[in-house]
Amino acid sequence: MSDVLTDLEADVRADLAKIAHPGAAWLEPKMGPDGKPALDVLIVGAGQSGIAIGFGLMRSRVNNILLLDKAEKGKEGPWLTYARMPTLRSPKDYTGPDLDIPSLTYQSWHEARFGKESWQALNLIPREHWAEYLLWLRRTIGLPVRNGRELLEIAPASDGLLAARVKRADGVETLYARKIVLATGQEGMGDWMIPEPLRDLPAGSIATVADDIDFESLRGKRVAVIGAGASAFDNAATALEAGAAEVHLLCRRAQIQVIQPYRWLTFRGFLRHLSDLDDAWRWRFMRKILEMREGFPQPTYDRCARHANFTLHEGAPVESARQTDGGVELHTPRGTITADFVICGTGIDMNFAGRGELRRFAGNIATWGDRYQPPASEHNARLGRFPYLDDDYAFTERVPGETPWISDIHLFAIASTMSFGPSGSSINAMTTAVPKLVDGLTRGLFRADVERHWASLSAYDVPQAVVARPARNMGESR
Repeated sequence: MSDVLTDLEADVRADLAKIAHPGAAWLEPKMGPDGKPALDVLIVGAGQSGIAIGFGLMRSRVNNILLLDKAEKGKEGPWLTYARMPTLRSPKDYTGPDLDIPSLTYQSWHEARFGKESWQALNLIPREHWAEYLLWLRRTIGLPVRNGRELLEIAPASDGLLAARVKRADGVETLYARKIVLATGQEGMGDWMIPEPLRDLPAGSIATVADDIDFESLRGKRVAVIGAGASAFDNAATALEAGAAEVHLLCRRAQIQVIQPYRWLTFRGFLRHLSDLDDAWRWRFMRKILEMREGFPQPTYDRCARHANFTLHEGAPVESARQTDGGVELHTPRGTITADFVICGTGIDMNFAGRGELRRFAGNIATWGDRYQPPASEHNARLGRFPYLDDDYAFTERVPGETPWISDIHLFAIASTMSFGPSGSSINAMTTAVPKLVDGLTRGLFRADVERHWASLSAYDVPQAVVARPARNMGESR
């Protein structure tokens, strides 16, 4: 480690010590059925969101926490797995998991690691550097993380606790916690979508953008990419750079979407207070934004367009598909395209029952469709399947009283979007969204212990001063 980075870590410790107010511990361990102290908060996911949430809790003196991630250390999140862009798309000066501590920002780390001149010359952050920064951040703030742990099931336990069954390399363990946060990013509540006309294609002919695709095997092959968002373009570019003979990108719109709504919404009012609006306004804003989809930046398009064997097809939704001896035939209103391999970049749909950890209570998770009926002109069945979350990001019940314990399960993922805006998978919203979640978690923990706090106040008898009263002589006149 460089001396500059060592100095930066010393600055971090000094900064955190200066703002460590109030420092009093306020939680007492709650014993689990196994006779061991239960966790106050279990965070599932140790990517950028999990790190920020854990950091926020520790700053709020909630230290009895644990982060789990099914990936090996360093492979959390998409950055070194299915993210196929060379850089982050967010501007380099967006802050996020640092939670407004200057010495913990990416800029501070980058300058310590590569120098101030490098930062000044930097356009966008390389994704490998972002992954390295996140590992440095979690180590520097001392987050407790266990990798290679996959959440299998959440169930109620005694005394108001939750039981999390977790798979690890040597078997299955049960962890008990007062609250669980699902900081599971892009997936979390559903499946990567394969459009209905493509679902009967052989498994070896189709993949989603989140799959582990062997791009080298596509050298000399014809590739079709379905969708026209940033991830679809990233995968098309990766196939082109791997030597694909042809790459066709199929956009269902008559004209491709080039507006990036996430740039519009990156202001404090929207990010902090969308969730305070009534359902009609929340639905109206998020339907507009999500139906536009996330646009792609110029370098992402140029990365594809520089290849002569790249073709963009607008107004070309796939109406039907079939496997033939000559490849996969994709029939669109603009004609038929034949490919050897198809990659779907069409987003994620909600499928609670398809997630093992949710299966026990999936049927009683309230959705937006359960809680709000928009005007006919604003109807969107897919968005109606998003979970309808409480103001602390907790699940709410479709039928009250059947699974009351799910109010202690909090979702911070892409599926939080309809309730809170771009909160659970975006860097731009982290500095407003994470404090909102942390406040909700600590509020719940405090309210659950309110009788203990009252008893503690009632028994509090620590004097702050000693009052010396002069002794009086018995003969003194009055």
